[in-house]
Amino acid sequence: MKIAIIGGDINGLYLSWKLSEKGHQVTVFERKSEIGSDVVCSGLFSKRILDFIPESKSLILNTIDSVNIHFPKKTIKVNFSKEFLVMDHGKLNKIVGELALKSGAKIVLNHNITDLPEGFDKIIGCDGANSIIRKKLNLKPLKHSLGILGFVLNRDKHNFVEAWACGKQGFVWKIPRGENIEYGIMTKPKKANQILDEFLKANNLYLDKKAKIIPCGISIPKHQEITVCGDAGGITKPWSGGGVVWGLFAANILVETFPDFNNYRKKVNRFFIPKVLFSKLALKLIYFIGFNLPWLLPKKAGIESDFLVK
Repeated sequence: MKIAIIGGDINGLYLSWKLSEKGHQVTVFERKSEIGSDVVCSGLFSKRILDFIPESKSLILNTIDSVNIHFPKKTIKVNFSKEFLVMDHGKLNKIVGELALKSGAKIVLNHNITDLPEGFDKIIGCDGANSIIRKKLNLKPLKHSLGILGFVLNRDKHNFVEAWACGKQGFVWKIPRGENIEYGIMTKPKKANQILDEFLKANNLYLDKKAKIIPCGISIPKHQEITVCGDAGGITKPWSGGGVVWGLFAANILVETFPDFNNYRKKVNRFFIPKVLFSKLALKLIYFIGFNLPWLLPKKAGIESDFLVK
C-alpha cells in the first residue's frame, strides 16, 4: 500500500521503518529542514526503549533508577522497576530516520502539510498535539498541559531525578544528564511560566526556556483510511507527560493490525484506557495525601516504570 505519514518525530519515523520493512511504500512528510532538529523533550526513557530501538544504546548519557518527589512537608523516594535512560532525543530521531531510509521509506523535509495528501491508500498523523490530521477529521482538540524546559551547564551524573509537586497534578523536575542538568515543569498552561520562574528565582537559576504542549487523553478516530498515533492521539503518561515509549507501544499495535485502522483503535483503547484511568485516580490520591495528609505517605515506594503497576 501507499502510506503517508505526517510528522517526522519518533513515532512517525518508527512507523515508516516498520511498515517499510513489511513491503509498503511509505512517505514521511516533515515540516522541519532536518530530522532531529530543535526537539523539545527531556529525553528520559525507560530501558524499554532498547527493546524498540536497540541501536539507541549508543546514545545513553546517564542512567536513572529513582525519583525523589518533594511535597511541602515530606519527600518520598520512588524506585523504578526498570531503569530510565537519559538520551538526546534529536539524535534518537536521526537513528530511527536512518533505519527508515534503509528499509525503503521516503522522507520529505521542508514540507508543511496543511491538507490531507492525495494519492495514498492510508494516512497516519504523527504530527503532535496540534495535529492537522485531527483538525481535518473534525475531531475535538486534545486536552493538554504545558511543558517548559531548559539546561544548566553543570556536570551531574547522579542516578536519581528530583521532582517538586505543584498545583493539583503538576511538577517541576531536575534531571541529571551527565554533561548538563535539565530543569523543567509540566502543569496547566496558564500557571506554568509563573511557577517555574518562581522556582528558578528561589534557586538562583537561569534557563533558556523552550515550551511544548503535552496532550492527554487517548483519542483515536473511527476511520479506515486515516488514523493518528503518538501525541496526535493523546498517547502520553498522565503522571509525567512522557509519550515516547507509550507511543512506540501504540505504533507496534498499528503495525500488527495494519491495514485495519478500526482494529488498531480498539486494541489501543483496550490496552491504554484502563492504564490512563488508573493512573489518573492514583495521581489525584497521591497529590491529595501529599499536600493534605503527608504523614500517610511512605518514605520509600516503587512503581512499574511505564505503567505504574505491573
